[in-house]
Amino acid sequence: MCASSLTSFFFFFFFFFFVLVSPLPQCYDSAWTAAPTYIEVTLPLFLSALVQRMLGMCRGRRKFLVASLALLFIPALTWLYLSVGSFQVKPLPLSPLEALSSTPVGGAGERQALELRVRVVEEENRALRRELSRPPRSPSAQLPSNNHRGNQSRTHSEEGTGDNESQKAVTVGNSSDCVRHPVVDKCETIHVAIVCAGYNASRDVVTLVKSVLFHRRNPLHFHFITDSIAQQILSSLFHTWMVPAVRVDFYDADELKSEVSWIPNKHYSGIYGLMKLVLTKTLPSDLQRVIVLDTDITFATDIAELWAVFHKFKGQQVLGLVENQSDWYLGNLWKNHRPWPALGRGFNTGVILLLLDRLRKLRWEQMWRLTAERELMSMLSTSLADQDIFNAVIKQNPFLVHQLPCFWNVQLSDHTRSEKCYKDVSDLKVIHWNSPKKLRVKNKHVEFFRNLYLTFLEYDGNLLRRELFGCPSEADHNSENLQKTLSELDEDDPCYEFRRERFTVHRTHLYFLHYEYKPSSDNTDVTLVAQLSMDRLQMLEAICKHWEGPISLALYLSDAEAQQFLRYAQGSEVLMSRGNVGYHIVYKEGQFYPVNLLRNVAMRHVNTPYMFLSDIDFLPMYSLYEYLRKSVVQLDMANTKKALVVPAFETLRYRLSYPKSKAELLSQLDMGTLFTFRYHVWTKGHAPTNFAKWRTATTPYRVQWEADFEPYVMVRRDSPEYDRRFVGFGWNKVAHIMELDAQEYEFVVLPNAFMIHMPHAPSFDITKFRSNKQYRVCLKTLKEEFQQNMSRRYGFAALKYMTAENNS
Repeated sequence: MCASSLTSFFFFFFFFFFVLVSPLPQCYDSAWTAAPTYIEVTLPLFLSALVQRMLGMCRGRRKFLVASLALLFIPALTWLYLSVGSFQVKPLPLSPLEALSSTPVGGAGERQALELRVRVVEEENRALRRELSRPPRSPSAQLPSNNHRGNQSRTHSEEGTGDNESQKAVTVGNSSDCVRHPVVDKCETIHVAIVCAGYNASRDVVTLVKSVLFHRRNPLHFHFITDSIAQQILSSLFHTWMVPAVRVDFYDADELKSEVSWIPNKHYSGIYGLMKLVLTKTLPSDLQRVIVLDTDITFATDIAELWAVFHKFKGQQVLGLVENQSDWYLGNLWKNHRPWPALGRGFNTGVILLLLDRLRKLRWEQMWRLTAERELMSMLSTSLADQDIFNAVIKQNPFLVHQLPCFWNVQLSDHTRSEKCYKDVSDLKVIHWNSPKKLRVKNKHVEFFRNLYLTFLEYDGNLLRRELFGCPSEADHNSENLQKTLSELDEDDPCYEFRRERFTVHRTHLYFLHYEYKPSSDNTDVTLVAQLSMDRLQMLEAICKHWEGPISLALYLSDAEAQQFLRYAQGSEVLMSRGNVGYHIVYKEGQFYPVNLLRNVAMRHVNTPYMFLSDIDFLPMYSLYEYLRKSVVQLDMANTKKALVVPAFETLRYRLSYPKSKAELLSQLDMGTLFTFRYHVWTKGHAPTNFAKWRTATTPYRVQWEADFEPYVMVRRDSPEYDRRFVGFGWNKVAHIMELDAQEYEFVVLPNAFMIHMPHAPSFDITKFRSNKQYRVCLKTLKEEFQQNMSRRYGFAALKYMTAENNS
């Protein structure tokens, strides 16, 4: 019996020794923290009980032998425990100040810290036992109430995101057989903060948003820190995009400049590259957590997987970051390279998880400011904007950071080592184009990354307007009113598609390219307004050569065509030399060309007091811009309601020696090189201009409105918009001129102005008009309805339009 007790003693001794020295899986880190408690308390008690048991069973000499062995092995075991340094658990500092000031000195300090840690672990264990002793609750009882900002943690596993693929988000990070992390509730709102300023960044952020929307299965709340330019562009874009379960808020970056303007920054992002430092102050005080992204990010997975990583934060971790994937912070990239201080390779701030509530409690504002002030005394300026300051803070307070797996920020910088981060493309989660050269970086898989980026760049954003079923979203009054209006339309009406087009909301990206305009001091400036599609793109350079003033263009393009236009414009010296041309992309949707909507978009973004309403296939005479500005003063346009008519001509020749004066134009008219516009197919359109009088006129003369009159005119910016019911071909300009006349505008023909229509292939819409009888029937119906509306709006004076139409 005594021999079996000795055998049991040795068995349990080696069992505990094996537990101590063998490595544990990463997912049992929490068990390691409790190891001192079990070793110092539980193990001695167990050994004491075992020895007493053996002493009770053995007699005489055997009893003495067993006692001697026990007295030898217990000290030996204690010595082994104390000698294994890796088992010591150092206490986490309770605050940044304590981390700097309260460093234990000597053995007494270490002993006190260890005892404190033991008591904390014991309290955690007691809380855990109380939790486990409770009876299980029903799934419905486990669902916490969702506040209006969606920051409550979800700990139940019954609610997923709706399919098997989304369940993979449960084990975010490196795959293992560890305890499953809580999934993100399918209706939990994910908050994303992005700093965006200027025209180019606004264009880049759209690709990021597309990649997020493509994969997402949760409601999203975007927080944009923007300048006035980006806010105008993005607010219009999201307003017309109308994506369900997406909320957007804007914060004025100009108000934050004073917070960071004192920091010298060499990075190409400028002052806006420092604004992530002040998010705790900028974002709403009740927002607890947020994902912060750079604009040059592309997602290859559901952002909910990244949101779920917040559940992995432990202790005082408040920042989730991926290690920097270059040697920048190691300081060995080139001779005399001196980076800011960082922990090891440092961390990249293109993707950040922020626990805002904890950061505020840690007085983050004071922490980063003190660090920046101290380091700038020797560093003089930042090289990588906010990233340098984040790393300097982490260097002093490493307990703040939770290191994310590298696939959450695969960095394609100039000196990247990202190829060591992943083994297979299925590992990729987030691609970060963090190089000034962007898509021209060196990486053996760059073609794959580029194709992934181009996929979202040219992806049809209209396809992302999908509902999130089962998730109630905030009421969108614009969407509700639109649905109500569409429901009132008769789908059996042969002209239903025409009527529906009037209410279609087209996604619109204003100022697709950089725009600069300085207002004139004399308030006579004029903007040329036009619209076009991809098949008229070749006209842009010629118009820019003929008109030196500001231009506002609405382009009707698909997402892929918008990128083709971007490449065309960036490759054109003529277009790139002009900063006063506003390009506004209206994305394709529906089967008709929304010509009057395009005109209205271009008109709304005119920044001058006057606008010249033209078409893209007309070339104005070379000096027309200056001539119109002089006419503003001569004809007192500021105090009268006038529409200045620019006579229109046309040529059938693709190569034309453009006339430099009225005399040259009259000579070409006489030779048959030029004709009055549409004289042979649509005489009524420009007949009231009275070309015979114009040939000899030397002063402006007034003409009267007639049926079907559709001249090209210059008017004040506050003139009425075009009627959206007219789409494609037919009556789109006629209706607008009719309304100008109803509002008592005077039509004045300019004697020394002209424009020439250049030949081109027939448009798709005019082909449909000529070949489709129903098209012509619907156009006639819409004309009659428009005239009836005019009579109701303008009363007795508008009856002449119906009479004139009947007589024509």
